[in-house]
Amino acid sequence: MKVVDPHIHLWDLKTHRYPWLDNPGVSFVGDARALKHDYLIADLIEDANGIELLKCVHVEANHDPQDPVEETRWLQSVADAALSRSMPNGIVAAVDLSADNAAEVLEGHAAFANTRGVRQILNVHHDKLYDYVGRHFMRDARWRENFKLLPRHRMSFDIQLYPSQMEEAAALAKQHDDTQFIVNHAGMFVDRDSVAGYRAWREGMKTLAQCPNVAVKISGLAMFDHQWTVESLRPYVLETIDTFGVERAMFASNFPVDGQFGTYDELWRAYASIVGAASGMEKDALFVRNAERFYRI
Repeated sequence: MKVVDPHIHLWDLKTHRYPWLDNPGVSFVGDARALKHDYLIADLIEDANGIELLKCVHVEANHDPQDPVEETRWLQSVADAALSRSMPNGIVAAVDLSADNAAEVLEGHAAFANTRGVRQILNVHHDKLYDYVGRHFMRDARWRENFKLLPRHRMSFDIQLYPSQMEEAAALAKQHDDTQFIVNHAGMFVDRDSVAGYRAWREGMKTLAQCPNVAVKISGLAMFDHQWTVESLRPYVLETIDTFGVERAMFASNFPVDGQFGTYDELWRAYASIVGAASGMEKDALFVRNAERFYRI
């Protein structure tokens, strides 16, 4: 089975600092204490045993915010090393677009050959268990002004948010139709215990999908479904593909985070089973071609 994985994370705790791993705890995404160890390209390749991993894209791993460019510098050195198979082939770097030095940080990331875009986590939720950032960055004037700099560097924007923020994100995407948006983790359907929660996710995804410059990664589903099965994932996978179309959806692993709840092989084969009736061209788009196209790798 051949895949291009457009959402992985690496970290080297011997040489770099990741504040969330300084004193990790348990949250809705699992027990971060189990992740407090180096995770390098060799570990990813070992986890991928049984899956032919062709290429991958690294998405910022909450590296030390005092020096976000250092993460990109390190990742480029990893990609340039002979034993890495040129992975990560693409880098989605970290930036705080509300910061005074945002333009400088973008310039720094853009200097590296494998940089393809940036991510800034935007998740805001009334429940502190799910709230990541505690503020609405998309409403910040300086953030919105710095967002305009992305096309200058041919950078896409990985947008991680909740359904309650999707209407606002769609408006942003329409204002910046020269920027490719890529929704992380199938829109992070968090409020699963109510009809209203399901409706917010479904309608929010439809609103985002109306923007031709928005694509989606089907990933991170295990963060909300620790005992997942093929059948428990099926409705979210199929609804997402139906909403965005095969041409704007792609599968991703979110490893090693989702590795707390299953092996790499199990996850990818679950996705393959869910879309087993799709055509060969459709499967190629979902598992390989779309990730290559959207991340230019």
